[in-house]
Amino acid sequence: MNKHRLLSIAMAATFATPLFAQAVEISAEELATLKAQISALQTRLAEIEAQAELTTSSVAINSQALTEKQATVAPVKEKSKDGITVGGAVRTNYSHTSYSEGNKDRGGDFDFDIFRLNLRGEIGDVSLNGEIRFFDYMTAIKYAYVGYQFSENWQVNAGVTKVPFGNSPYNSNNYFFSANYYLGLEDDFDLGVVFKRNVAEHWQLDLGFFKNDELGGIDGYVDNRSDRYSYDIVGARTAGEGIYDEPGQALGEYNTFSGRYAYHFEQGELSTEVGVSVLSGGLHDGDSRAGDYDAWALHANSQYQNWHLQLQHSQYRYDIDNVEQVAVGAYSFYDTIAAEATSTTLNIAYDMAVNFGAVTGLQFYNNYGVVYDKSDATANTVMNVTGVSVAAGGLFTYFDWVHAKNQPFVGGSAVGDSGDYEQRLNINVGYYF
Repeated sequence: MNKHRLLSIAMAATFATPLFAQAVEISAEELATLKAQISALQTRLAEIEAQAELTTSSVAINSQALTEKQATVAPVKEKSKDGITVGGAVRTNYSHTSYSEGNKDRGGDFDFDIFRLNLRGEIGDVSLNGEIRFFDYMTAIKYAYVGYQFSENWQVNAGVTKVPFGNSPYNSNNYFFSANYYLGLEDDFDLGVVFKRNVAEHWQLDLGFFKNDELGGIDGYVDNRSDRYSYDIVGARTAGEGIYDEPGQALGEYNTFSGRYAYHFEQGELSTEVGVSVLSGGLHDGDSRAGDYDAWALHANSQYQNWHLQLQHSQYRYDIDNVEQVAVGAYSFYDTIAAEATSTTLNIAYDMAVNFGAVTGLQFYNNYGVVYDKSDATANTVMNVTGVSVAAGGLFTYFDWVHAKNQPFVGGSAVGDSGDYEQRLNINVGYYF
């Protein structure tokens, strides 16, 4: 029995009870009139009930029809427009060091770091990514490549693109990267082609072939082979050369194959990627093949809630007859590394979201790395960086305390023999747009 019928009965009872109670006092004609009115009222209530049921049914039918119509119309995804966007950054740098008496006497130095431009976008399903960096002392292309997604799982990038090797995208959290960067084993870019594939939900495979380094190899048309962003071999160190000299015997890498294979898994709130990387290529002196080089690494990258942990163990080797040291170049600066060495890095970091004015995020970190078992028997290179990065609108700032020995840009060289540690307080402030 529905609520409308209950209403009709209740109303009829309400009217009927007092009327029948007074039946002895009214005439038969008046009683008949009242009964007729009650009957009419009940009939009207029945009509209202029927109308309500019809309206409810109609609304339900119309709602169902609307739902079915919406279900049959496929959502229309608006195709993104072709175009290239421009971004970039301006960065400045403050440093206070233990190894420069002049720097300490001045209370540190504040310098312009870089102005950079980034290009990114897509025209006709072919993407473009590029970055050019302007320093006071050089201009360098970090990367410049085109990409194409030619199947559901396969993507190809061609140009000055990243060599797939080690923890990705970086094996560090700080401004100075890890010790691997100065060996050419972190954030390295060369001229070639990279195929990327997500083999399955948990697997990733990157395969690369690089014809030569980003400056064209041994006979690239450049004035200074050290005017580059990432570290590469530029020559062999011969007797009598200084560790910062331009090499007398020029060398360049060519025909390098690189592969990175990683597996990702999750256990509750713990997310981990483990992988292996290898690379192998040739060295050329301009006339003929002068040697070979290769490297491999085991790496792991984990996150638990706001905590991050990175591990990497790497080995590299430049196989050149009678050569124990090779010259490398970057940032318009020549340096020297052992022809063969091993490195191990360990990084820990913690993310913190904050709401302090414009500051929205902090990351605290400690990055440790050591390069050892060097073929030239020089002392270990050690670098530990403790710091915090701060995100505030378009500003991103690194506050780093570096404690290192035999480390480039921290008062030493990768082939130094110092037993003393040097320190560097470094603050790098960048505005990104």
